[in-house]
Amino acid sequence: MHAHRFGLGLRREHYRDFLEGDVDVDFVEVISENCMVAGGQPRDILRRVREKHPVVLHGVSMSLGSADGLRPDYLARLCALVEEIEPMFVSDHLSWSRIGRFNSHDLLPLPYTQEALDIICNNIDQAQEALGRTMLVENPSSYLTYAESSMTEWEFISAMAKRTGCGLLLDVNNVFVSASNHGFDPLDFLRGVPMNRVCQIHLAGHSQGDGLLIDTHDSAVNDAVWSLYQQTIARCGPVATMIERDGDIPPLADLLAELDIARHLAAHREAA
Repeated sequence: MHAHRFGLGLRREHYRDFLEGDVDVDFVEVISENCMVAGGQPRDILRRVREKHPVVLHGVSMSLGSADGLRPDYLARLCALVEEIEPMFVSDHLSWSRIGRFNSHDLLPLPYTQEALDIICNNIDQAQEALGRTMLVENPSSYLTYAESSMTEWEFISAMAKRTGCGLLLDVNNVFVSASNHGFDPLDFLRGVPMNRVCQIHLAGHSQGDGLLIDTHDSAVNDAVWSLYQQTIARCGPVATMIERDGDIPPLADLLAELDIARHLAAHREAA
């Protein structure tokens, strides 16, 4: 039987800790695009960290929701990185960021329609075929909805996973943020997505914006998100859990202490 695994994102502030010390994590996650250039420091650091820890490659700009398809040059660079690093998982987001020559450099939400479902499924199929492996797709945090949407986010995700065979990267903080912003019950989301497809979980902090919660990754995971995490792991099998921190980054020891909360909740769940 597989066990739960616990990891952290590899951030510049902690490179030395990971290279020189023995960090108590089961894996590290890196932003794919930071390492997709063949030379350079990030690729070198990743190569050295990979000797100690399994690695997850997490993409932010594949733009799976783009109506004009995936970029062949992007896929080729990602495939080369995957071949070298042999990651535990390769993931990206249920979103789009570019079309034609326009690039928003942001994770924009999709309308949950049949047409958008066809587009993202075709793109996932193309990516999985190129990579020769199953991808994980992450639920986004969102700040608007489309009047055109004909299904809920969880119905859309379920149909996407069923059609493509992709795995899911369930961002529990994003579920909480989107549920708060759009007035749905986060438990409806958890009940609605196929938990047997969840391979990895993201946890992060968020901030209160002007009438909306914003997924900022610059603070500790709050109690409401920990509670939702408990309810999530009660519904899925052993998964890889990690904490994302991209702003106001604390010493590594602080993040490891936070990761211990996830370990404790998972152990408590298995003992129950």
